[in-house]
Amino acid sequence: MFDKLDAIEERFELVSRKISDPEVMRDMDAWRGYCKEHADLTPIVEKYREYKTAKKTAADDREMLAAEQDRELEELIKAELAEAEETVEKTSEELKILLLPKDPNDDKNVIMEIRGGTGGEEAALFAADLMRMYSMYAESKHWKTEILNSSPTDIGGYKEVCFSVEGHGAYSRLKFESGVHRVQRVPETESGGRIHTSAVTVAVLPEVEEVEVNIDPNDLRIDVFRAGGPGGQCVNTTDSAVRITHIPTGIVVSCQDEKSQHKNKDKAMKILRSRIYDAMEEQRSREIADERKSQVGSGDRSERIRTYNFPQGRVTDHRINLTLYKLEQILDGNLDEIVDALITADQAAKLSGSEE
Repeated sequence: MFDKLDAIEERFELVSRKISDPEVMRDMDAWRGYCKEHADLTPIVEKYREYKTAKKTAADDREMLAAEQDRELEELIKAELAEAEETVEKTSEELKILLLPKDPNDDKNVIMEIRGGTGGEEAALFAADLMRMYSMYAESKHWKTEILNSSPTDIGGYKEVCFSVEGHGAYSRLKFESGVHRVQRVPETESGGRIHTSAVTVAVLPEVEEVEVNIDPNDLRIDVFRAGGPGGQCVNTTDSAVRITHIPTGIVVSCQDEKSQHKNKDKAMKILRSRIYDAMEEQRSREIADERKSQVGSGDRSERIRTYNFPQGRVTDHRINLTLYKLEQILDGNLDEIVDALITADQAAKLSGSEE
């Protein structure tokens, strides 16, 4: 590990010189690449230097203790040694985590798709609750959200809603939300007061650029139609809605929220790129079985990941056996406690896998 850290520190010094080099700055693409690499290496190098400082302090203290005769001074040295040894141990563990392979998608924006599943209208209402929860979480992080496409119901739910989340690290914080979210409560649509169980499916896709997914225009079938609203009534008198079919994969994306056909097409292409990229990544992950085993959950849309129980006011994440009696706060967007626990569990699983 320390040979690797020495090499990283050496590379950091080289990159630091490069970003200050006027010759390099003439090539903005190369300069931006070095700046990004510098930002990625900085936390590792800073932590490694903290480790080395503490390690040297501990060695110096042991040397002084061996020669020290003054009892009072000896106690002070022992206290400093204990603190240095604690820092060495702590930073060593933190360095192991920092050296874990980074998900290349972590810094990307996100496209989230929420679909009502089992439970009809009640599932659609809960889909709207989850949309609100993620929107409030994004707001707390100063991320920007935008609805790309939606199929609202008459009573305020969503059969399906697709939206983007733009902000640094959005994917790293939201990627564990993919899967089936189950809700247990008395539905607004139920007069008998019985508790029902419904389910909503969430998909979290990294937003990708055109250069990352090459889509041949000849592989697309584009249809236009008039947008419809809840209940099927016409809300538009022009063919502004767009449906794009990617023929090789069979992936179909529709967008109708904008009045402009051009804007709907742009949004549909953004979703399509992310779905194709996601399908490619899923195939890659299936081929690398060991990597799948080291993840918290597979990201599989059919995996039940969380239950929201309203009568008991609890939320349970089944992947890490975490139960919190903070249902209202969580639905108000206070997701950090769950997200942090999932990230910690994922890191622990990957560390365990790397040590086997």
